[in-house]
Amino acid sequence: MKEVIQEAVGVLKAGGVILYPTDTVWGLGCDATNPEAVAKVFAIKQRSEAKSLVLLACDLDMVAMYIRQIPSIAIDLVEVNDAPMTIVYPGAQGLAPAVVAEDGSVGIRIPHHEFCTELVRRFRRPLVSTSANISGEPAPKDFRDIATEIREAVDWCAPRRFEAGATGRASQIIKLGLRGEVEIIRP
Repeated sequence: MKEVIQEAVGVLKAGGVILYPTDTVWGLGCDATNPEAVAKVFAIKQRSEAKSLVLLACDLDMVAMYIRQIPSIAIDLVEVNDAPMTIVYPGAQGLAPAVVAEDGSVGIRIPHHEFCTELVRRFRRPLVSTSANISGEPAPKDFRDIATEIREAVDWCAPRRFEAGATGRASQIIKLGLRGEVEIIRP
C-alpha cells in the first residue's frame, strides 16, 4: 500500500485529480487547497461551483488547521461515531474558495478506511472527496459502477483492491454552529 499511496500523493502534489475508494463510495479527489485542481474536479463532474464539496481529513488536528474554531460538540461526535459522518464546520480557512460554502462553512469527514486515512495522512492536507459520477447521476457503490468517462478524465486511479470496507452509501451530514446549534442535513 505504501508505494501506491506515494504515487497518489505525487499526483496530488502536482495538482492532479485522483479516483479513489473512501469509507462511503468511490470519490474524485484533489488537493483541497489548490483552486486549479478543485476546478478540474468540478469540470470532470460537470457540476456547478455553486455547490461546495466535502473534504477528508485524517484527524481533528488536521481539521483544526482549516477551521477557525471547532465547535466543542464536534469533538464528542467524532469520538463516538462509528458510521461515516460529514460535519459542516463554520469558519473555513486556508482552503480553495470553491470548496467553501457561501456562508463560510465547509463539510469535512474523518474517514474510517485504512487506505483513505493513510492517503490523507501522507498528503498532509485535506482532500476533496466528491462521488465519482457526473453530477445528477447515481454515486458509484463500487468500482464497476464508475463511468468510463470519469475513469478516463482523472490523472490517477487507485487499485480496486483498496475499496474493501466502503459502505456504498453517502455519509450522514451534520451542520454545527459555535453556540451548540446542530442541524441534521442528511441522516
